[in-house]
Amino acid sequence: MKTQKLWTYDFTVITLGSVVSMVGSTLSGFAISLLVLDYTGSTFLYMLFIVSYQLPMLVCPILAGPYLDRMSRKKVIYRLDFLSSGMFLLLFLLLRGGWFHYPVMLLACVLMGSIEGVYHVAYDSFYPNLITEGNFRRAYSVSSMLWPIAAMMTPVAAALYDWLGSAAPIFAVNALCFFTAACFERTIRHQETHMAAAPPADGLGVLRRFRRDFREGLAYIRGERGLLVIALYFMASNFCYGVDALRLPFFRNNAGLFAAWPLAAATLYAVVANFEVAGRFAGGLIQYKVQIPREKKFSIAVFVYIALCVLGGAALFLPVPLMALVFFLQGILGVTSYTIRTAATQAYVPDAKRARFNGTFQMLCSLGAILGNLSVGAMAELWPERSIIVGVNVFALAMVYVFMYRGREAVRKVYNRDV
Repeated sequence: MKTQKLWTYDFTVITLGSVVSMVGSTLSGFAISLLVLDYTGSTFLYMLFIVSYQLPMLVCPILAGPYLDRMSRKKVIYRLDFLSSGMFLLLFLLLRGGWFHYPVMLLACVLMGSIEGVYHVAYDSFYPNLITEGNFRRAYSVSSMLWPIAAMMTPVAAALYDWLGSAAPIFAVNALCFFTAACFERTIRHQETHMAAAPPADGLGVLRRFRRDFREGLAYIRGERGLLVIALYFMASNFCYGVDALRLPFFRNNAGLFAAWPLAAATLYAVVANFEVAGRFAGGLIQYKVQIPREKKFSIAVFVYIALCVLGGAALFLPVPLMALVFFLQGILGVTSYTIRTAATQAYVPDAKRARFNGTFQMLCSLGAILGNLSVGAMAELWPERSIIVGVNVFALAMVYVFMYRGREAVRKVYNRDV
């Protein structure tokens, strides 16, 4: 049977809208970090600012899931983008007048994290419905290339901030980006049907109905062993990704190792780290063009998980050129992992339960990431960066065995499918 066209009107609109909003978010996210550091001069207040963004990402996704299986996800997406546009416009007006108040900015950051937590569940649950049959792999390879495109805007944000001397104009650009994305998203033509498949109200109040839907979502994941194993593995995997934050401190604390290079250690790290961004973009192109045989998807995924552990543990022991090559390979492999997992799970989960699955999955991943960052930060006070990175990657290898190898039969049923 001939494969249907991927680039339909709806898929094109959601992709363009995503690019616009992600570019704006990257610009403003970097600018607001510099803003807080410049105004407060405190690393602790800066870290508190980051945590205030992450904490809602832990709670909001799992709370939003049951509601998003009962309401229009499309409306939630473009309304949240309009809300974000208004918030950044307000920040622009306040900063333009020379006003800065840390507690209010902290509250704005909590609101940003809350919006992001709900938005991701709505977007991840709506996006599969805009993909034509047989095109999930190619669609998620396109999705995987959007983040590298947005990440390339970080140097632009730094240059703009230094040139303009203020984050206000960048916030104005971000407000325009979110407004433009929302206008695009409103024109999507797909008619949602998942609301009709939601359980009947049965005369229950809002809270009791939420509790029932929430429990049904958890019961569905527990009953689908393949999905449960995947969710638990990626929670452990996100815990291990916390060691990536040690790369920059390693460069700064061991500048003598890089004395032969005509760049400051931190700048050299930024250059080397961009090879991973380039690898993710290259990986997306490869996944878009290359069809992985259905029966080999699980085996390739496990190989990727193991290879990422080995490369991650070895990277900082290598000369800079080889380190850059390893980062590039990690980018390619990371996209391969993302494409196989995301395309398989989103195609496998019924539309009527997709938001609850995505909410639970994102909550577990956020929990793993937060615990990983806290644990790695505590270990960094006691041991050198290389030792921690090696130890955590050995733990990550063990998690591949505990979850993926031992649960291989259940996971194969999810991964080894035509999507």
